[in-house]
Amino acid sequence: MMATTAINSTKVKAGLFAGSGCVRLIIDMTTLINTKSALSYKKSASFTLVEILVVVSIIGLLAGLGFPAINGALQTARKAEVAGMAESIKTGILAYYAEYLSYPSWGSSNTDSNFFSVMTSNNPRGISFLEVPPKFTNSSGIVTPENFGYANRGRSNFLVAMDTQGIGVLTNRVGAATFTVPASVAVWVADPKNPNKPVGTFK
Repeated sequence: MMATTAINSTKVKAGLFAGSGCVRLIIDMTTLINTKSALSYKKSASFTLVEILVVVSIIGLLAGLGFPAINGALQTARKAEVAGMAESIKTGILAYYAEYLSYPSWGSSNTDSNFFSVMTSNNPRGISFLEVPPKFTNSSGIVTPENFGYANRGRSNFLVAMDTQGIGVLTNRVGAATFTVPASVAVWVADPKNPNKPVGTFK
């Protein structure tokens, strides 16, 4: 009986040892599988050089398509701003006429420094008929902003036409083009992209 008990006890111990070995083996295999899975995930989550080059190429293509559109929108905004200044000059001249029943005279047909002086203070009653933002002025008078787009000419004075004859029609040349409009006052500059096209009230 004693011998049988000893044998059974030995079998249990052996079984436990064998079981521990199996558990240890299973744990080791699980750790190995998890490690391989993590490495595989890290590898799949990273970008290859080809993928990076493709992404950079797509971004460059989109930027190339977008920049001209943005530049065009900015140029349109600048033209609208210049046209607004031309309209303000026209309004000032009409206000001068309403006050003195005659158009201002300053010795030229553009918005030079003499025009600026007459329209802001140097007139019979010292009235300021025109408010001009600093970006539209320099020593030569009222001019286009620096970023308007004249590559070779720099900034330009506005041109002014007035119906001093009272016929109700103005005809003037813009570059090689001739424009006739029913107006008493017209103020404009040439389009930087097309010298035959006016930007302003002379259309």
